[in-house]
Amino acid sequence: MTVVRAQGLEWVFTQPGFARFAQWVTGTVLADEEHTITQILTSLGLEDRWRVVERFAEYGAFRQESVEGQTRRLVEAELSPRFAGYRAVALDDTTCHRTSKAVWGVCTFHEPAGRSPNRAPTVRAHNWVVAGDLVPGTPWTYLPHTARLYFRQKQRPPGETFAKKTDLAVAMLRQADADSPVPILAVFDGAYANQTVIRPCLDTSSGRRIDVVTRLRCNARLYKPVPSAPARGPGGPRKWGARLPAPEDHGRWGARWQSGTVYLYGRERTFRFKERSCRWSVTGAAEPVRVFVFEVEGYAGAWFRVTTSATLTPAEVVAVFAARFRQEDGFRDHKQRLGMEECRAWTKAPVERAFVVQMVALALLRLLSRRLDASPEVGRWWSAPDWNRKKSHPSVRDVRRAVWARRTEFSHFLRELDGPRELHHELDNPSRVLA
Repeated sequence: MTVVRAQGLEWVFTQPGFARFAQWVTGTVLADEEHTITQILTSLGLEDRWRVVERFAEYGAFRQESVEGQTRRLVEAELSPRFAGYRAVALDDTTCHRTSKAVWGVCTFHEPAGRSPNRAPTVRAHNWVVAGDLVPGTPWTYLPHTARLYFRQKQRPPGETFAKKTDLAVAMLRQADADSPVPILAVFDGAYANQTVIRPCLDTSSGRRIDVVTRLRCNARLYKPVPSAPARGPGGPRKWGARLPAPEDHGRWGARWQSGTVYLYGRERTFRFKERSCRWSVTGAAEPVRVFVFEVEGYAGAWFRVTTSATLTPAEVVAVFAARFRQEDGFRDHKQRLGMEECRAWTKAPVERAFVVQMVALALLRLLSRRLDASPEVGRWWSAPDWNRKKSHPSVRDVRRAVWARRTEFSHFLRELDGPRELHHELDNPSRVLA
């Protein structure tokens, strides 16, 4: 059964440790109220295991990077996610609100004006930088696998080394690339579209080249390539070519509009675009980039995008960047269904481990959903609600309902993991989830 036993994850822990980990992950899926360890074990009928699971969360052997790496390898083994020859990885950060400054790793952050009228302008929160695979489909699937906690330099816990978000982002992409048999395509919003992220990704001295697709500022500085003929007159050689009009002035590019169709945000849409090959101040004078202006059916205003890939088509560029919004959906599911903001831990190990457990739970739920969809023995295992008869694909809530229907078997299985017997595999067949 995917939710309880993922291929390879049992080898990251000792046998008792894997039993605690499996109980924690499965209980996170089944808990309907607060996702504390107490509530998690109550949902499984394992209240008597509370002490050992609490101790595992605080003191157990739990190698976070090993769990994350095995999750990436599991995704590769299950789906082999490929998009235009790349493995697309979305990157973004999210805040996880906390009510007390005594919680380890918590910092103060300013909420953007107008995001929520019910929130204070300054909040205490954990700030996580998160990466996950984007699997092509209709719709795309987001599978989180790596996360790092960021804290402000003046508010970092004693003994912790400060690292910028951009440094964390590059390190996470490099870790994902090390586990991938094909090159990584990093997809992120404009907040990470800067030199400290993009240039290290393109640098092949520290590993394989990581191409990027990101948002382009409307006033971005674009240049023609440096002329091959040497410049005459005093001074050194030219570093940049002639300045090009900014994306907002794309009417002066001299490029013509072209059209196409692509699956975006739930349906096929027509779009038209302009493309310009040039140099970008962020990537440097020696790195060619492709800049796009898109006008998409159903959306007002132009979209400005840039990629360092020489092989992606315009339709693939706009599609993969639009798929990045699936990560935002993942953050929503993480908060509403798996208790991102309900962790009651106060010290370092449980704070970090609870987030990893929730990420693994979300990834396994998505993998289970795809297994059930692909199993001919199961058939249609979810139903559209009365208020949304046009629903075309299952949600995380649908998968949780399917797991909840077999919670008694899960409880028995997880209790057996504590015994001296070998691990049982009787729930590995996804068709038995709804038998």
